[in-house]
Amino acid sequence: MDHSAFLMDNRQLTLHRKEVLRMVLRKMMSHALDTIIVTDLAVIRWLTGFSGSSARLLITREKSWLFTDFRYKEQAALEVVVAETVIAADGFAAELGSGRYPLGETVALQSDHVTWHEATRLIEQILGKQRVIPVDSFFDEFRMLKNEIELTKMRRAAEISELALEVVLPMISSSVTELDIAAEITYQHKKLGAERDSFEPIVAGGARSAMPHATPSKARFKSGELIVIDIGCVYEGYASDQTRTVALGHVSDEAREVYRIVQEAQALGIASARCGMTAKELDDAVRSFIAGHGYGDEFGHGLGHGVGLQVHEEPRISPKGEYTLQENMLFTIEPGIYLPGKFGVRIEDTVVMGPQGAMPLQRLSKELMEL
Repeated sequence: MDHSAFLMDNRQLTLHRKEVLRMVLRKMMSHALDTIIVTDLAVIRWLTGFSGSSARLLITREKSWLFTDFRYKEQAALEVVVAETVIAADGFAAELGSGRYPLGETVALQSDHVTWHEATRLIEQILGKQRVIPVDSFFDEFRMLKNEIELTKMRRAAEISELALEVVLPMISSSVTELDIAAEITYQHKKLGAERDSFEPIVAGGARSAMPHATPSKARFKSGELIVIDIGCVYEGYASDQTRTVALGHVSDEAREVYRIVQEAQALGIASARCGMTAKELDDAVRSFIAGHGYGDEFGHGLGHGVGLQVHEEPRISPKGEYTLQENMLFTIEPGIYLPGKFGVRIEDTVVMGPQGAMPLQRLSKELMEL
């Protein structure tokens, strides 16, 4: 990106963050909240652009403050525009109790992203002065809808992971281990411009592929087995997530049949997704298809999940998913069938909802590849 494009991108992000803060303030007022204490680092990055590992955000009806420590003084000055930065030498709790900030009468605390120890300290500072209200999932309705800048970053993250897969797939043979391939994925992600993996790569062959979240091991791949590879990376703060199941050599007829069912189920999920339907309706369409082929008990996880600054966000595409699918929501579609002691199959794309339905970010073939 050239310098002028970088400046334009930053200006657009700043305008977007200011608008999001206005939406947050409107929601605070509708809930009779004077202040909200934000402890979730992903939300803080989304609202302010601050990417450090130590921060708290105070949003009041008059102003917002970002609190961090000396290590991030220069970084915060570069990244944060929509809030005033405070270097809290004695910690956030001490700052909160200093009386320098107009908290109002009602203070909301992110109960789903704070430890009991910190919550107790914060409440001690303001108890008797303000009423403390626990809130959870307060920002989800805003974060689920991605703007074009966010989508651009996520498309690039998906592209990087696909390029990494194209490099590592030819490396798979009986002479390498799951750990070898996982390490190469991480290396390729960074080499291609990612900040890091969005989660530890899942590389699992043979019977281990029946464990949906298997940790890569020292096991070498064997001819005639299926291999599940689930990877993602982070590009400029935004995550990707994708799974392909491949074969080393020729696999059994049973494995090919299960692969075909999962492939068709995944295609059905993409084709069925429409704005206006609920997440659980989409999950049910695919789950019923798999159950109709006799493998309902072997598909034990949700159909998908939102992706953004975190690799697992709302909306959850599951039997309990209550959110209505909307344009610019972004989530995975990842059905799987897992037969313990034999093999597993999962195929996953990340899709973005448009007016005509779901469009995958990934392009890599979903035909069974025999390496």
